[in-house]
Amino acid sequence: MNAEFVNPFLNALKNVLGTMANLELKAGKAAMKKDEMARGDVSGVIGMVGPQLKGSFSISFEENLACEIMHKMLGEKPDKLDAEVCDMVGEITNMVTGGAKRELGEKGYDFEMATPIVVSGKNHTISHRSEGPKLIMPFTHIAGKAYIEICFDRAV
Repeated sequence: MNAEFVNPFLNALKNVLGTMANLELKAGKAAMKKDEMARGDVSGVIGMVGPQLKGSFSISFEENLACEIMHKMLGEKPDKLDAEVCDMVGEITNMVTGGAKRELGEKGYDFEMATPIVVSGKNHTISHRSEGPKLIMPFTHIAGKAYIEICFDRAV
């Protein structure tokens, strides 16, 4: 997968979490993902469709990190994943994809975004509904780990 296409998602994630939660994640090494198992406890998934491509983006957080982000954003730290934390993950998914959409639009890649879906629970799965390769990138923070996945029907 082309770094020129992946980097806007990384930039948007850094911007959203830095601005909204004053939180920085340390990026790990990207890899190709072969299964549908989520690596976190709560995931936001969003579809993208445009003239040049069709695919999806997801972000998964371990429970403690999701609760820490909620604490940094709203001043309250929930004890566990709840409806408010899931809503926040959906909003983060939407904001990150929106930021990437703006940056990619400047490079000639236009697409529409669906409404994010949030899935939670231990050992949940993420279905990208695309036939292309799935890139996964881990991130770490003292409060836990996060993972982004990007999948498109054609190599970009």
